[in-house]
Amino acid sequence: MEIERKYLIPRIPERLAIRNTRVIEQGYLSTNPVVRIRRDNDDYILTYKSSGLMVREEYNLPLTRESYEHLKTKIDGRLIRKTRHVIPCKEDLFIELDIFEGDLAPLVLAEVEFPSEEAANRFTPPDWFGEDVTFSSEYHNSTLSQKI
Repeated sequence: MEIERKYLIPRIPERLAIRNTRVIEQGYLSTNPVVRIRRDNDDYILTYKSSGLMVREEYNLPLTRESYEHLKTKIDGRLIRKTRHVIPCKEDLFIELDIFEGDLAPLVLAEVEFPSEEAANRFTPPDWFGEDVTFSSEYHNSTLSQKI
C-alpha cells in the first residue's frame, strides 16, 4: 500500500538536509493499469500500481539491467528522467524531492509517504511547499509520461 501526498515546489530552498540523492529513469508499459519500469541508480524495478490518488496498491518486482533495457524499448510515451533528493521531515517522515529533467524541466515535485491515511490527512507541509496536487492525476508520473 502506498499512501502519499504530493506538492508542487515553486522554489527549492538553500541548505536542505539531504540524506541521499538518486538518479531515476522510468517509463510506462501501461498507464491503465499503471505498469512502470524504473532504474533507480543501479537498481531495476517493475512496478504495478492500482488506480487511486492518495492511497494506492503498489507491487514491486526486481528486474535485471538486461530486462530493464529490453522493456525500455517498449514503453508508451516519454522516458522520465529525474533526480530525487531524500530529505528528513518531522515525525520520522521523509520528503522525496523530484527535480525533473529534459522537456519536463523545470518541474519540481515533493512527495511524502505516510504509514496511514490518518497521518497523511493530519500532515502540515513545510512552508516552502507549494500547491498540494495530491488529488490531481495531472501530476502522476504516468500522466506526465504521456504529455509529449
